[in-house]
Amino acid sequence: MNQALLRSLIPGVLGILVRRGADFAAAEDAVQDALVEAIRVWPDDPPRDPRGWLVTVAWRKFLDTTRADTARRRREELLDREPPPGPAPPADDTLELYFRCAHPSLTPPSAVALTLRAVGGLTTRQIAEAYLVPEATMAQRISRAKRTVSSVRFDRPGDVGTVLRVLYLVFNEGYSGDVDLAAEAIRLTRRLAAAIDHPEVSGLLALMLLHHARRASRTAPDGGLVPLAEQDRGRWDTGLIAEGVEILQAALARDRLGEFQAQAAIAALHADAPTAGETDWVQIVEWYDELLRLTDSPVVRLNRAVAVGAADGPRAGLAALAELDDSLPRYTAVAAYLHERDGNPATAARLYAEAARKATNLAERDHLTRQAARLNVPER
Repeated sequence: MNQALLRSLIPGVLGILVRRGADFAAAEDAVQDALVEAIRVWPDDPPRDPRGWLVTVAWRKFLDTTRADTARRRREELLDREPPPGPAPPADDTLELYFRCAHPSLTPPSAVALTLRAVGGLTTRQIAEAYLVPEATMAQRISRAKRTVSSVRFDRPGDVGTVLRVLYLVFNEGYSGDVDLAAEAIRLTRRLAAAIDHPEVSGLLALMLLHHARRASRTAPDGGLVPLAEQDRGRWDTGLIAEGVEILQAALARDRLGEFQAQAAIAALHADAPTAGETDWVQIVEWYDELLRLTDSPVVRLNRAVAVGAADGPRAGLAALAELDDSLPRYTAVAAYLHERDGNPATAARLYAEAARKATNLAERDHLTRQAARLNVPER
């Protein structure tokens, strides 16, 4: 396999796809998929026209993705912006597709990645960011998953845990990313909760409702992010909060704690506080400890450092942060926040600026840039 040849062909193939009508980001994603396919196929069957081969495969993958995105948008157009409370409406086949992509022949991470790409409509880049891995690594994982399921019968649906993980990641991308998928994720989780009596399904639904209840207050009129502590709590949807808390309490009463129930409990404590200053941070730290026992996730450890900083002071938070890998997404932003609370504005401003350069989301980048600029204003 001539890696140099592949690299040299990328700009030309990208240009052809863009001239055919693909936007640049979609073209990049399609070319990445085509490169993974080339690495698999070319050693045994090298093409006579490498560039033509790449163009053909990349364009086909672009069309497949476009069709999937169009189908997803049609489903979203059937939804109101805010998901209604109460029982789910009659079933469609979307949730069945989630289960079928979560096939037992795949490992859970591969099944999640494939479902997010094929049914959820997320790009390879978005999925890679959710899993904290390079985009090329995720592209290979998805390609291997496609090859695996291409030769199996879809008569054994995947397990609930894998489907929950997919729905959780789809909701997170819809809640904080560039694509609005949150309402669709809630709709499908409602449907799953109506079909399956499982405390973690209820926990995930409660978590989604509690987060979605804050949606209207998360952005300023100019589109900028509004941190949780600064949000207008009068704009929170009390109906969704009440429903989420009720569902969570019923799930916790069954004494089969899982990670989604623990996350929902943290969200409920935030929702229960009349003001940011009245947040029960001590109890939130305790729930993060439970969540770590269940997951041992580096992202959970990062969020716990913020909670420790609020409960025990910024220096305690910085000590907890120092135990983590500084390459974690948002690590630098958390460090900036804790240094600012510790009375070190110069260090905080530098770290906010560094975090802004690392941010992959435009709204987050703008928010961090404004934070840096605010602290860099000279005193009069």
